[in-house]
Amino acid sequence: MKFHAAVLALASVAIAAPVADATTSIAERQSSNAVTDQLLFSLTLPQFTARRNKKDPATLDWSSDGCTSSPDNPFGFPFLPGCHRHDFGYQNYRAQARFTKAAKAKIDLNFKTDLYYQCQGVSAKGACQALADVYYEAVRRFGGGDATKREEQEEVDRAYEEAVARYEKAVKEAQEEGLLPVLD
Repeated sequence: MKFHAAVLALASVAIAAPVADATTSIAERQSSNAVTDQLLFSLTLPQFTARRNKKDPATLDWSSDGCTSSPDNPFGFPFLPGCHRHDFGYQNYRAQARFTKAAKAKIDLNFKTDLYYQCQGVSAKGACQALADVYYEAVRRFGGGDATKREEQEEVDRAYEEAVARYEKAVKEAQEEGLLPVLD
């Protein structure tokens, strides 16, 4: 009899326990670390942008300075959404105390992937991707100095200079093909 009473008591507690209803968002049920990782590494860039526009979830840091510290972009390649997600990654990883060398490298590589994605609809795709490489090397070189460990600066400097040279060559080729205007 005691056993049945205990089972009934436990069953009534289990039935009365709150459960997430259909209106509870996944973000509300996940940790901020998990949500940050999902937004950074699992969603497409357009999906991320839609969530950013809604600031969903509001508990994360959605602030961004855009691409303000980035190299010149005289042809207006559409890099702003990628810069937004990159800033989101740095900001939230810092706030979550997990902005390490490895995390920075992963966020930076995702940034490059996002910029390449943005180059898909550009006629001068080679020049766009070459500038994406410059942006990637720039964030490796200049961004996130507060990550717990930094890559070898000499290697990063060399990679940045090589990316700039490839970009200049790609721009010249695109201009010769009539894909980009010649700027004075």
